[in-house]
Amino acid sequence: MTYGDLLSAAQSNNLTIFGSLAGDAGSIILLGPHEPGFWPVLCASPEWQDGGSNPVDRWLHRVINQLVQETGSKPHFPFGAHPAPFLTWALASDRAWQSPVGMLVQAEVGLLVSYRGVLKLDYVILGRPSEGPCPSCAQPCTQACPVGALNGESYNVDAYWSYMRGDPEQRCLTAGISARRACPVSAAYSRQAAHSAYHLRQFLK
Repeated sequence: MTYGDLLSAAQSNNLTIFGSLAGDAGSIILLGPHEPGFWPVLCASPEWQDGGSNPVDRWLHRVINQLVQETGSKPHFPFGAHPAPFLTWALASDRAWQSPVGMLVQAEVGLLVSYRGVLKLDYVILGRPSEGPCPSCAQPCTQACPVGALNGESYNVDAYWSYMRGDPEQRCLTAGISARRACPVSAAYSRQAAHSAYHLRQFLK
């Protein structure tokens, strides 16, 4: 299987490749949402419609395990009792870097990056490395946080969650974190506001 074959297989399942890196005996492929389409497909899925808990995790488990059968790979997930080291893998990959506000920035989706799973292959298949977008950017993300919770070195979690809990209709909660949306790369990514709002509301529970 070529890199193009793997990308096509992932995208046919509403996921895409957000990075790759060499593993101990092959390759590690990082998967994320393929837009447009990821969120509507997930919301129409049996896992979402059945009213059970953790619909996103259950959908990802089913879909990524379908990819495992197609690719002969081993899956890893960012959830469960023993989540894989996704941040370490992402920073070692060919398409993600540390941003000026401290969060990861990815080549195609900017600060809206979300890693949903990994395929570990026992053969080498790597994408083409990309250059980080931040050095040539005006970096509007650094000024976008309404409470100045991000400074590149630390994240004032208490201040930010207090702000979001104080006004359930403010845009960080209904459309996604302001600093993430301010990234010019993120602006070109077709992620639906409802997708961001869902995940933020899960954190606030």
